[in-house]
Amino acid sequence: MDYELAIEGAPDTIPGGTGVLLVHPSTGETDRIDTDFLKTDTDHLLVVSTRTTAREVQQKLEYYGVDEEHAVILDTLSVERGYSRRSASNVHYVGAPDDLDGIVEVVREFLDTHDGKLRISFDSITELAYYADEDRARGAVEDVLELLAEHDAVGLFHLAEEVHDEAVVEGYRELFDGVVTLTADGTVTCEF
Repeated sequence: MDYELAIEGAPDTIPGGTGVLLVHPSTGETDRIDTDFLKTDTDHLLVVSTRTTAREVQQKLEYYGVDEEHAVILDTLSVERGYSRRSASNVHYVGAPDDLDGIVEVVREFLDTHDGKLRISFDSITELAYYADEDRARGAVEDVLELLAEHDAVGLFHLAEEVHDEAVVEGYRELFDGVVTLTADGTVTCEF
């Protein structure tokens, strides 16, 4: 199954099972790329957020016109920070952003229980590594990429380039089928 890709300079479509790495400056404006990825040619979507709360994700989706009816959100921050949590069928929580098994399990459950064209936004690898450490974060990302391949789904994974060692960034570039690079001035380049 092929998925349309609404990213400037990228191929028009990518095959199911494709993971796309979004490399950006830590202050880069990634919301437009992320939401264009999520709302194009999608039946159901999952946002795994290690950077913002479910409420902030919902506000972003609404602002950019992503159909929230088909969105599931995994909030990894609210429990640990003691924020109030709203129970909803489309919002899941794990106890802390370093609960990598819990995160991978929610991804697996989402992919197992939804049909059609499925997209995942993983925002972000950088925050995951901050809470868990580089090696464990890399292992979780590899697990999620395997799940995408098994379920013919696609994913966009955020990585703030200057926060990681060059070797770590290069390792992620090699791991993914496609790399979208966003520069500080807003220029987008793609390698697939």
